[in-house]
Amino acid sequence: MNFLAHLLLSGSPATTPDYDDIVVGNFAAEAVRGQAGLLAYTPAVQRGIRLHRFIDTFTDSHPVVRRTTARLREAGLGKWAGVVSDVAYDHLLARDFSQYHYDAAEPLPAFAQRQYALLHARRHELPERLQQMLHYMRQGDWLTGYAHPTGLEQALLGLSRRVPAATVLASGAAAFLKELPAYEADFAEFWPELRAAVLLHVGQNFK
Repeated sequence: MNFLAHLLLSGSPATTPDYDDIVVGNFAAEAVRGQAGLLAYTPAVQRGIRLHRFIDTFTDSHPVVRRTTARLREAGLGKWAGVVSDVAYDHLLARDFSQYHYDAAEPLPAFAQRQYALLHARRHELPERLQQMLHYMRQGDWLTGYAHPTGLEQALLGLSRRVPAATVLASGAAAFLKELPAYEADFAEFWPELRAAVLLHVGQNFK
């Protein structure tokens, strides 16, 4: 899963213990490596890092996600199918955000600005490359942009330009949108199972 999913799965400010720390850890985990990197953070932030790792492991091993990535590989994305799947699932999550958000009264733009503000206030705790990325994410409002096909296209195009070996990602949005109903069905099946697994994982961690 990509940034929007990880942030949403961090929980709720009203009900999640140490919510701000969980968000910071879940976001920072993108660039935190190994046990040594984990232990550099406070126990509360560590829970967010572990949550991020749990989400990634659960997602990568899930049969529905594997079905999605197999279809994308057949469409020509090869080893980059998983990257397209992660970003494209965020597109579907953003597009239908009110359906998946725990607080239907908070629209995606408001959620996004709340996340940017929280992460910006604690940016000094993030690995340096994520501090730089957060600046551009906030400036370009990436989280809200995911809701539109053009946002999906721009996100994958940007990745294709930053990673020399990943030029095929430039065609990722077109491949995904070409078979959109199939991917919508995959995501609708997968998300509730991911959400339930996260709730169980967090409940166990907080005991």
